[in-house]
Amino acid sequence: MTVYPLPAADLKGEGMTSQRARDRLAATLKGAGISDPRVIEVIRNLPRHHFIDQALHSRAYENDALPIGHGQTISQPWVVARMTEALIEFGMPQKVLEIGTGSGYQAAVLAALVPQVFTVERIEALLRQARRRFRQLGLTNLRSRYDDGKLGWPDEAPFDAIILTAAGDTIPTRILDQLSPAGVLVAPVGSPSRQTLIRMRGDGQGDFVQEELGAVSFVPLLGGIG
Repeated sequence: MTVYPLPAADLKGEGMTSQRARDRLAATLKGAGISDPRVIEVIRNLPRHHFIDQALHSRAYENDALPIGHGQTISQPWVVARMTEALIEFGMPQKVLEIGTGSGYQAAVLAALVPQVFTVERIEALLRQARRRFRQLGLTNLRSRYDDGKLGWPDEAPFDAIILTAAGDTIPTRILDQLSPAGVLVAPVGSPSRQTLIRMRGDGQGDFVQEELGAVSFVPLLGGIG
């Protein structure tokens, strides 16, 4: 597991962003059903306040989604933990694709666990901010791309695992085609008023088994770049 370097004092945090606040969040997630100790430890150590505007730092370690601008949010920590846990439950993938970089928080959590993370973001301003955060945290096993997320990252396919952080009515075929035959995909699916977190697991022969993991709420999965 990657150990996060903390090169500046502001990443360590004080008061509402201190290690004690992170410990409380970890305990909250454990009490809410997150059982993988690897995921809990990563979230305990990762400075979530580093991924949001300074005006919201006092809320960084609450179990809530928060705005990051451009109509997007940083996901609720429980959702990040649940999606990560679902992605690695049956074995640690070596190569993961994330659709929707956003703040960069979910990608950073994954980068602490898996050897290679590839993340695609359609909003250039968000990606610039995320890249700066990745550099400050010293995440060298993470690559990012400014592009239409619905296209995935075909040049780097296949991926052992794919995670979507925005919800569409279906999983785009072009993304599913980039999943290895025995891979795992975790994504919210549905309309803005009714979304379900699903997991698709490949059997190695080209067929996938789909599971429903519970109700969630995400921003919509949009095409194009902005």
